[in-house]
Amino acid sequence: MSRQYITTAIDYPNAAPHMGHVLEKVLADTVARWFRLRGDEVRFQIGTDEHGVKIQRTAEAEGLTPKELVDRNVPLYQDLYKRLNISYDKFIRTSDQKEHWPTVIELWKKLDKAGKLNKRNYTGLYCSGCERFMTKKDLEEGKCVNHKKEPEEVTEENYFFDLSADGENLKNLLTKDWDGEEYRMVPQFRENEILSLVDQGLEDVSFSRPKSSLEWGIGVPGDDDHTMYVWCDALTNYISGLGFFTDKEDRSWWDKPTKVTHIIGKDIARFHALIWPAMLRHSGVRIPDKLLIHGFLTSEGEKMSKSIGNVVIPDEVLEKFKGNPDPLRFYLSHEIPVDRDGDFSWDRIVKIYDSKLRNDLGNLLNRVLVLIDKEGGKLGDVGKSSDLMCDGWKAYEDSLNNFQLDNGLGLAMNITSKCNQYIDEKKPWGLEGDEKVAVLSELAEALRHIALMLLPFVPKTSERMLVQLGLKVPQTLEGKTEWGSEKDWKKVGEPEILFEPLE
Repeated sequence: MSRQYITTAIDYPNAAPHMGHVLEKVLADTVARWFRLRGDEVRFQIGTDEHGVKIQRTAEAEGLTPKELVDRNVPLYQDLYKRLNISYDKFIRTSDQKEHWPTVIELWKKLDKAGKLNKRNYTGLYCSGCERFMTKKDLEEGKCVNHKKEPEEVTEENYFFDLSADGENLKNLLTKDWDGEEYRMVPQFRENEILSLVDQGLEDVSFSRPKSSLEWGIGVPGDDDHTMYVWCDALTNYISGLGFFTDKEDRSWWDKPTKVTHIIGKDIARFHALIWPAMLRHSGVRIPDKLLIHGFLTSEGEKMSKSIGNVVIPDEVLEKFKGNPDPLRFYLSHEIPVDRDGDFSWDRIVKIYDSKLRNDLGNLLNRVLVLIDKEGGKLGDVGKSSDLMCDGWKAYEDSLNNFQLDNGLGLAMNITSKCNQYIDEKKPWGLEGDEKVAVLSELAEALRHIALMLLPFVPKTSERMLVQLGLKVPQTLEGKTEWGSEKDWKKVGEPEILFEPLE
């Protein structure tokens, strides 16, 4: 059994969660569920990044303390992810002084002891939205690419992390190895983007802010005038959740043979590909194995913007489908390849719901079960194989193992289409006797495989399908993917409508 530690970026709770958060969590949850189904032992962690200037300023504007702000907003994230059926094992909060802070403080001390931290005066361009200093080459027409605002010019004394000295080591890490360790990026073309930054020359990274500028955060050990900046605080969540450098440390979920995969958006890839591995290397912690990088989500073809009025509220999408998370989960997985940007369209999600889910999948299940019910609910011999399986499990497993989730989901829906064509050709309602039972049993067996393939993507729907088919929901796929493997399966359950028409 393999061990997998999966993490996502931790969300910044200065406001309610948005669809970008949903996209990433659904992606990570699908990966985690797939790993569990194939028999891996999985630890899946998410959380919130609760310190920084943006939180501090937002709280001031609302007449709250920063703690009051995050304590109000964080439950919004936790509640949303529960309703989206995100199967995380651990939720880490960076404001947690008992669990998170001790690891961060010890990591700072290790980097300081390694000679990687130094204090000096600095004048730079600071984007409060990105929570980082920027250079002119990071800007477009003098503005931050992500926030479309000119950064502030700030002069202050900061601690800096000596990243500039690690350019060659990091280049080796992404192309060969760094003292025997590798860090692979998916999709691979992202490596070229990061390597171009290394070739341009890396700069040292601001690791603190004066308390006069940033009071809300973790204090620098031994220096009461400084607060830790985002990198040492936020990135460290991946190991603070494991109790690193404390008496609660559990390295079994980090050290080999566990595979560590960070799932993040393309806008923060450079920090995870450069700053984070350098921090780990100089603190004596091994570097993760994989960085899975997803794109952005637009709305109706444009970047989501309050001024445009095209911001999609996750709660409104869930309300549209009466609280069922699976139409949204299906849409994001079906329509948006992991390695590319994708678009959310109200018109498109309704069409997908009606055509793919309600008509192709839901009606197929209902038609087959109703016909079997008329035969007493009993199944016959399903045969040794079936042309309904199209490319089968090998192609599906390859797709999910390579994080080509949209392709894997597409294979399941191809089998669904094949079954609908088969019903139209065979017209089982007009058949009789053994021939009718054989056709319906073959379709029921194909539906079992479809339901299993859908488990990582739309787990509630898949579970309802299996129950209606008269089957238990498996913990793993071991022994389940062969055609006709359920030897004791002789009877189906009660048919129910899988997807109701939209009002």
